[in-house]
Amino acid sequence: MKTVATKAYNEGLRHKQDELAVQYLPAVKAMAFRLKERLPSSVDYSDLAAIGTEELVKLARRYDVAQNDSFWGYSKKRVYGAMLDYLRSLDIMSRATRKLVKAIDVEVLVYMAKFEHEPTNEELAEKFGETTKKIKEARIASEIYSVMPLHEQLSEPSSNTTMEEIEKDNLIDIIKNVLGEFSERDQMIIQLYYFEELSLKEISSILDITESRISQIHKSVLKKIRLSLGEDLG
Repeated sequence: MKTVATKAYNEGLRHKQDELAVQYLPAVKAMAFRLKERLPSSVDYSDLAAIGTEELVKLARRYDVAQNDSFWGYSKKRVYGAMLDYLRSLDIMSRATRKLVKAIDVEVLVYMAKFEHEPTNEELAEKFGETTKKIKEARIASEIYSVMPLHEQLSEPSSNTTMEEIEKDNLIDIIKNVLGEFSERDQMIIQLYYFEELSLKEISSILDITESRISQIHKSVLKKIRLSLGEDLG
């Protein structure tokens, strides 16, 4: 009799936990959609939503209201983190690709300063002696990598230093100092992109500047921060 009662209790608890997950499923789908807006077309929205939903269900089944009285507050960062883990699992940013991405980013900045628009994949392929396909893959990788947390983008090992050697407070000071060199509008772009998680299109609408200009500013800020960290940009 006790076994039957225990089984009924467990089934009831599981049902309640699943209902909790269903309640916040629209929020997960909205999160996946907003993340997708910042990613290239090669990344499927349904994959992001599925990963987020799976994580939400797992979290609901181990959620303890006594520990945290807000389920979504408890789950939000973990669900988003699961989506980022999925993007990392695509494994498109090999060491060689990262080096090419950096070189492309620098070249794009130089090119845009001169011509006020980004170079084509064909122009970059000729510049670096790579195939157009390789350049396209590197630029897609760059788009995916750009949604990762700022500190992660700056944690790549270099010939001169690694993030493990830099105190967290010192890194924060470096970022603040670099951002201080930019205008309030440029600082707002970084704020909206990394902390408000808006897409380039949304930022373009808010600030009334082109998406290509926003992309240029974004790359320029990251380049200056890397240089301040002593990273060799080749």
